[in-house]
Amino acid sequence: MQQQSYGPGAPRAGTGARVLVVDDDPTVAEVVAGYLDRAGFTVDRADDGPTALTRAAAHWPDLVVLDLMLPGMDGLEVCRRMRGHGPVPVIMLTARGDEDDRILGLEVGADDYVTKPFSPRELVLRVESVLRRTRPATGAAPLGAAGLTVDPAARRATKDGTELSLTLREFDLLAFFLRHPRRAFGREDLMREVWGWDFGDLSTVTVHVRRLRGKVEDDPGRPRLIQTVWGVGYRFEPGAGHEEE
Repeated sequence: MQQQSYGPGAPRAGTGARVLVVDDDPTVAEVVAGYLDRAGFTVDRADDGPTALTRAAAHWPDLVVLDLMLPGMDGLEVCRRMRGHGPVPVIMLTARGDEDDRILGLEVGADDYVTKPFSPRELVLRVESVLRRTRPATGAAPLGAAGLTVDPAARRATKDGTELSLTLREFDLLAFFLRHPRRAFGREDLMREVWGWDFGDLSTVTVHVRRLRGKVEDDPGRPRLIQTVWGVGYRFEPGAGHEEE
């Protein structure tokens, strides 16, 4: 048997992009797939985790719409395994209103989430928003400070010369901080500027800041680069990266 090949191909965005919809509820999957198809996306479907991994191996998706509660292998594990083979944006679906479930999805690297019941039109808008941010920023100059470098055109980030493994939102968040050093931003500001939404669960921002600190700070428990501004939000301090204690 020919070995399956995981990993991303040439990035695509906009209409024609391949979206893998993973949901064990056939009605939800059919409705979501139908709306995405009418919006011009190429849609694959899977109703459980192992099938999702097989479909991804055969045709690596540009984005995954992934239900959290799947039989046998839950969405968190599917997300972990896919991310182990290559970067791919993930929008998590959850039928629960429990904040812990949403945060778990973000912790394993989901870029966004939608709580059931949801508007299929809103989901399509979120898919389009996430995919727009995967497009290389043609002509954008590299950014750098405190041993960190970000190349928006290549969507590549390094710390002291070592490449960082960042999700889509983590990359965008770091690039935004590097573009606006020493300025304090509220979580609402970051939601609007980085996620492109004027509304949303602000815990999304909190989780992504925590994850980003874990990758760029020498001591994430005592962050010096991405500092908390109490009562406001966060501020990037590029001069703090190599100061003496």
